[in-house]
Amino acid sequence: MSETTRLALVTGATGYIGGNVAQKLLDQGWRVRLLSRSADKVRHLSWGDRVVVDGRKAGPGEAEVIEGDASDAQDIARAMEDVEVAWYLLHSMGNTENFVEEEKSMADTFATAARNAHVKRIVYLGGLHPADTSTEELSDHLRSRVEVGRVLMDSGVPTAALQTGVVVGDGSSSFTMIRHLSERLPGAIAPKWVRNHIHPIAVADVMHYLVAAADLPEDVNRTFDVGGPEPLEYADMLKEYASALNKIPRFFLIAPVTTAELAAYWIGLVTPVKSTLVRPLIGSLQHDTVVRERDLDDYVGPPPGGYTSFQDAVRVAVKNLDTSRWNKIFWATTAGVTATAVIGSLATNPNSTWYKTLKKPAFQPPAWLFPVAWTALYADIAAIGSLTIADLGEQGRTKEKRGYIAALATNLVLNAGWSILFFDRQKLGPAAVESIALAASTADLVRRSGKVSKEKAVVLAPYAGWTAFAAGLTGTLRALNPRRD
Repeated sequence: MSETTRLALVTGATGYIGGNVAQKLLDQGWRVRLLSRSADKVRHLSWGDRVVVDGRKAGPGEAEVIEGDASDAQDIARAMEDVEVAWYLLHSMGNTENFVEEEKSMADTFATAARNAHVKRIVYLGGLHPADTSTEELSDHLRSRVEVGRVLMDSGVPTAALQTGVVVGDGSSSFTMIRHLSERLPGAIAPKWVRNHIHPIAVADVMHYLVAAADLPEDVNRTFDVGGPEPLEYADMLKEYASALNKIPRFFLIAPVTTAELAAYWIGLVTPVKSTLVRPLIGSLQHDTVVRERDLDDYVGPPPGGYTSFQDAVRVAVKNLDTSRWNKIFWATTAGVTATAVIGSLATNPNSTWYKTLKKPAFQPPAWLFPVAWTALYADIAAIGSLTIADLGEQGRTKEKRGYIAALATNLVLNAGWSILFFDRQKLGPAAVESIALAASTADLVRRSGKVSKEKAVVLAPYAGWTAFAAGLTGTLRALNPRRD
């Protein structure tokens, strides 16, 4: 670590990119100031032990925190005092009607404070975008990044506005989406944008450029494209991810019609990434976003050792992750659901004299509907149960994960138990009571799934509806046949 008296301001330090920039600056001996709403949250980061106590100035290789809001001019002004280089690494991913204007306003507040404090340089990370597409035609998410870069470059403070595509690293939302789509889906019917070319880049390479940009000549005020060695189609990134980890090949068929909204809901269902975050990420994938120039290399040089390949970046990103979690959970959950289905099927005998002679209500469904409905519902339970358990594990929500597994196990026992009580033991009263318990258990399971993502609750809801109907039907059968227990 080389010592320096230079003071850096890093915004977004509790985010993935900002946290990595702050750590790299500390490793290089910078004095680092962090603007954050919560000093405690910063201290819980992996390098949080390098944050000095409140009221003390940071020395070389140390960080100090100023608690404040990046949209508050006074907070920003306090944070800018004596700063030499400021990193603007804030993106709200908002969905408000005035999202772009809000982003520009916050950037203008930052730029004005930097100019007033005589900051020597601003470094910003935006997004690659197609040169032949007007700003107005871009998604709000991508357009806001372009507009923020312009605001900073027009501020009078020399600005390096780096533009990149998908960042490959553990903690990057874009990479998290790629990882789980590849791990959980052997293939898919995908929207046409999966054939767009994207320029991924390893997080280590991004850090090289973001930190090195601090030493650009004072007259440099412009955008720079940064990316890995080659662009890839989005679908190919999913395939390359699987190949890097020796998983079975993935396939993709392109759907003739699809929407970004539908894709966001689907990804929110099958990955841990919230659909509200997926929407802006998909917005950035609607165009080819590739590197058009590598001028920054002429100033600071390429990353040490050269550009990191996509597959190498993947292997580094997942080295501390359990990439087999999904398979283990899926097969274990499916085994439990299958056992329930088999037990229930063996216990069920709709052709018995006892069942045929029961008085039945007018709303009794036809016999053929039951096996069809239950087959679909068991598949639903296995899929949503697996996805929910896996997501809770990925998010470190261990207590909730254990609670969900217990709730699912209870539900499956009640499910199989109803068939045994009703058909095998021919106990209408106890079966009616258990059907109510099963309906309540299923409603609780839907609630728990909804706490992970609303899409999971919606897809599991038919199971709750069916068990509620079954409870009503069983209770009615008991009332119509009081002496048949």
